[in-house]
Amino acid sequence: MDPVSNSAAPRRGRPPKGAAQLSKHAIVEATLKVIDADGIGAVSMRSVSRVLGVDAKSLYNHVDGKEDLLDAVAERLLGTIELPPLTGDPEADLRAIAYAFRERALTHPEAAPLVLTRQLASFEGLAPVEAVLVALRDAGCPTSEAVHLLRAFVATLIGTLLREVNAGPTYGTTDTAAIAQREAALTNSGLPAVTDAAQHLARFDAEAEYEFAIGLALDAVAARLARSR
Repeated sequence: MDPVSNSAAPRRGRPPKGAAQLSKHAIVEATLKVIDADGIGAVSMRSVSRVLGVDAKSLYNHVDGKEDLLDAVAERLLGTIELPPLTGDPEADLRAIAYAFRERALTHPEAAPLVLTRQLASFEGLAPVEAVLVALRDAGCPTSEAVHLLRAFVATLIGTLLREVNAGPTYGTTDTAAIAQREAALTNSGLPAVTDAAQHLARFDAEAEYEFAIGLALDAVAARLARSR
């Protein structure tokens, strides 16, 4: 069932009241409502127009189509990242950027894959890239090396966050029954290393996992910076 089917359907004939006041901002907000309710796969010009109570054709005055609409959502979320001022300490700066990135991605978990995977060319979309490159450049990293480090660092963020929002274990850290069930399954797997680690594998602390992944990435960055100086 379409999660927004109860919204006012567009009327035939004259444009619905308010259609003339449509804006890209309103369309993006409506798209986020669709995504929050039923995921990215539910987004279409028609589903968004139903949230707004207008004809789908009126959206084309502001966006070129579904792909442009999804880019606009990603840009909205990236554009609201509160990037911290750089301090000159590359480890502290990259850690702060990583957590600002995570905070924004998790504001709309269903939309997080857009923030993490859309290849954007706008100011908003490239602002986090700029922040990382400047932090590395200010640490004395050559441009070509900085690009490699940027890609590896971002890949770590994306992989960790995608796991958290899309494939994170449902047992988490607080559902004791689910944890016990998972631990029992792992213990009985017949795999010695898995059995030995069962009590740890059966729990998933997203915050701790993100911190560990960022720490590991920053250790690698520090090692590469030391070599490039």
